[in-house]
Amino acid sequence: MDRPGFIVVIGTSAGGVAALTEFVSQLDKKMDAAFFIVMHLSNTALSDFLVQRLQPVTNLKCLVAKDAAAIENGHIYIAPPNQHLVLTSDQIVVGYGPRENSWRPSIDVLFRSAAAAYNSQVIGIILTGFLNDGTSGMMAVKQSGGLAIVQDPNEAEVPDMPLSVLNNMEVDHSIGLSRMGETLRHVMAQKPEPVEPPAEIVAEAQLAARMAVGIDKVSRIGNRSVYSCPDCGGGLWKIEDEGLTRYRCYTGHTYDEAELLSKQGEGVEATLWVAVRMMEERSTLYTKIAKDHQKRGIQRIAASYQQQAGELKYHIDTLKKILIQIQQSRSAN
Repeated sequence: MDRPGFIVVIGTSAGGVAALTEFVSQLDKKMDAAFFIVMHLSNTALSDFLVQRLQPVTNLKCLVAKDAAAIENGHIYIAPPNQHLVLTSDQIVVGYGPRENSWRPSIDVLFRSAAAAYNSQVIGIILTGFLNDGTSGMMAVKQSGGLAIVQDPNEAEVPDMPLSVLNNMEVDHSIGLSRMGETLRHVMAQKPEPVEPPAEIVAEAQLAARMAVGIDKVSRIGNRSVYSCPDCGGGLWKIEDEGLTRYRCYTGHTYDEAELLSKQGEGVEATLWVAVRMMEERSTLYTKIAKDHQKRGIQRIAASYQQQAGELKYHIDTLKKILIQIQQSRSAN
């Protein structure tokens, strides 16, 4: 089987269909590479739609990635919906691991696994998209000797993802979509020397490939933090990547600082709403008991229950004001 000389990993989100269509139209079989795409998808068959959209504009084979499949030259593999796409040294791994930065499939997971397995043979490309999935993965690519390419944010439909990479690291190329194919041909004309990827990147990629980790494994790639995982409640380990801080729990949930802050806010808000609901139920019960005692002529006890219902109503109104302020603050940001 023809082993590719390069592994090209591509990440995109909002605006990605049009961007990918233009990108793959510039690819041809003379390129010594296999291509892997993660696009943030709904939990539907959008990946099949993407194959149908891309196949007519390229002579490379487009397909949805399958678990345990071999990596073939001249193929474009697309991550299936709601599953991570992971690369090992000899095959593709597809599985239901924990979400990373709230995404599955995650761009970071693909890029990091490629960097660990193929080091300097990897070319990472970030196209249009919201938020910052792909930044940590692109740093892993660079640290392992690979190349980093981002779409020029000035032409991206949604510039968040390219800007996040540019704000956190030096890239090799920040270019328009129309120059992607030409740039790849130039890069692939040079055969890079193998590079030993950092041990922590290899360790984290292995965690993703196994889809289940132990505390002893995650402790090798970071230090225990004071925070708890907002998804599962487990402890979070702090991982530093050249100024980019991430947090990962032993089950694999991973967040950058902005996402962790957002998740914590959601947790606080959800907890407060639960408290409001429970207090409202308790206030209703106090009122019912008060009315029952009034009917029986026991006014003193009825008044006591009615007073407690009133005090709860005051606290309920206070919490609702706080929740409204939280929602307004979130909308403003």
